[in-house]
Amino acid sequence: MLKAISLKSGMDRESTTYAVEGGWWDGDKIRFRSGSVEKIGGWVRLSTQQYLGTCRTLWNWIDFDGENYLGLGTNLKYYIELGGTYFDVTPIRITLTHATTPSTDNCFATVITETKVTVNIASHGAVTNDFVTFSGAAAVGGIPAATLNLEYQVTVIDGNSFTLETGVVATSTVAAGGGVAITAAFQINTGTSIYTSGKGWGAGSWGRNGWGTGTTVGISGRIGLWTNDNFGQDLVIAQRNGGIYYWQDALGVGVRAQLLNTLATTAGFSGQYVPNQTLQVLASAVQRFVIALGANGYVPGTPSSAFDPMLVRWSDQANPYQWVPAITNQAGEFRLSHGSQIITAQITRQEILIWTDTALYSMQYLGTSYVWGFNVLMDNISMISPAAAITVNNATYWMGEEKFFVYSGRVDTLTCTLKQYVFDDINLDQSFQVFAGLNPGFNEVWWFYCSKYSTTIDKYVVYNYVENIWYSGTMARTAWLDTGIRQYPIAADYNSRLLYHEITYDDSSGPEPVPIISYIQSSDFDIDDGHNFGFVWRILPDISFNGSTVKNPTVTIEVQPRINSGTPYGTADAPVVTSAQDYKAPNPSVYIVQEFTGQVYTRLRGRQLAIKIASDGLGVSWTSGKHRIDVRQDGRR
Repeated sequence: MLKAISLKSGMDRESTTYAVEGGWWDGDKIRFRSGSVEKIGGWVRLSTQQYLGTCRTLWNWIDFDGENYLGLGTNLKYYIELGGTYFDVTPIRITLTHATTPSTDNCFATVITETKVTVNIASHGAVTNDFVTFSGAAAVGGIPAATLNLEYQVTVIDGNSFTLETGVVATSTVAAGGGVAITAAFQINTGTSIYTSGKGWGAGSWGRNGWGTGTTVGISGRIGLWTNDNFGQDLVIAQRNGGIYYWQDALGVGVRAQLLNTLATTAGFSGQYVPNQTLQVLASAVQRFVIALGANGYVPGTPSSAFDPMLVRWSDQANPYQWVPAITNQAGEFRLSHGSQIITAQITRQEILIWTDTALYSMQYLGTSYVWGFNVLMDNISMISPAAAITVNNATYWMGEEKFFVYSGRVDTLTCTLKQYVFDDINLDQSFQVFAGLNPGFNEVWWFYCSKYSTTIDKYVVYNYVENIWYSGTMARTAWLDTGIRQYPIAADYNSRLLYHEITYDDSSGPEPVPIISYIQSSDFDIDDGHNFGFVWRILPDISFNGSTVKNPTVTIEVQPRINSGTPYGTADAPVVTSAQDYKAPNPSVYIVQEFTGQVYTRLRGRQLAIKIASDGLGVSWTSGKHRIDVRQDGRR
């Protein structure tokens, strides 16, 4: 008797593999489309170049001249990619010279036979891994001036000194040298790639069990999170807990982003009242405001007022330099009351959504003297990280600390068939690494996260918002972007590379393509009626290899019978495969299926059966349809 294996779309792990009979249990690098399972697309490098650090944010825009820019913020730097080249536009924190306090006079010290140089500058303000560029220095201890006058990454000794690795051996010991014409340009403080404990706002577990509980992270230990947005063809950027910076398109990619309050002062405005610290910055494209979420408030006569993580401030309309509220402009501020800090915000078609650690707000433009209106949409709601929300088709999806949500005019909990599987295996101490990505070509929202015992991202879960199904897998990515401006989705990996996704069916991120291993495994289903044993003597596979780039693409089909739902899987007897060539499987339950395989002869018996389809070859694309098995009833024992 031929029996079709009809399995519903999506993966379900909310119960046991037998209790969720009729579906799929496990998989990796697969997706569902129109009821069928298929392997996901591959990826290729965007550029042969690499950037420094772990990329956490990507932003794509086109200026009025048609230049296609891609902004990327890492824990170490901020870059703009153009034509495959990464341009370093990281802002300068401070520039010190002979005339400044502290002074850079004769700040270099060398030790004979060592390549490491000590730099003595009082109150330098740097942290380990910060970058500094020197110029104007003379040779010291046999180390040439050309070697000293470069960009270096520092290792801090204390607040008054740090070291550089020059790679050049000193020929003498010098306590203080380099001359009085030295300029030291320090870039803004770097962040970490994972969370470490410390003090301050922004920890992944801050407030999880109530005010002031959990691990917190200070400036020196914070994860490197950037936010970015366009103000016209210019770019406004900010590090979480840092200042607001502005990159001007007219000056080109060879010029760094500059502190917004400095530019405001130069333009004739009261730049000292531009927020000097924020959790997130964004620009409302229609209304033309720059908005700081978390800021020091406007207090006349007190430019550096206390930072408030619940304060929302905005510039005057169409003027990013004016932040002083007045009857003649629309600059202003509003303090949210529900929660202890703002986690993130997301611009949607009709409003700006703002999540605190306990509530969701709607921010809408009024155009009156109040400028912006704020309403609480829901209390007692969570957001797992600043990058865990995504908006598509006028609906916003996000990952909370214990479940998934959607807002499309009202807040709803998403029914997730992988909820227990995901939240039982997630490292909440690294929750601020979680990020969402959109793949609209396949109607998918992806969330990437660290598994329970990992401090780096190694897993993903996908929600198909058209078919209302879930699936998951393993992948190490640190950022994702799909804007429609470039042809393919873009992701960042831990090897400091940007990758175009959904190209070919291989991992082409390195010098040579590597196969992508993909598989899907069903839940247990009854072979016959669940009471009698069934004897399966052949399988009629339904596999399509459309899109494959190799001559003879193959997949394996593994069948695993059970006597009872609580017993281990058994194996089939040695098979004979009918295909382009006979094949003797190393595992007696694994069968090779090629493009014209019509049937596979098997010898297996049990009450339940699980089926697994997998591929590990180069250039293989596959889609699994409706397989059939030929079953004979085989008694009860």
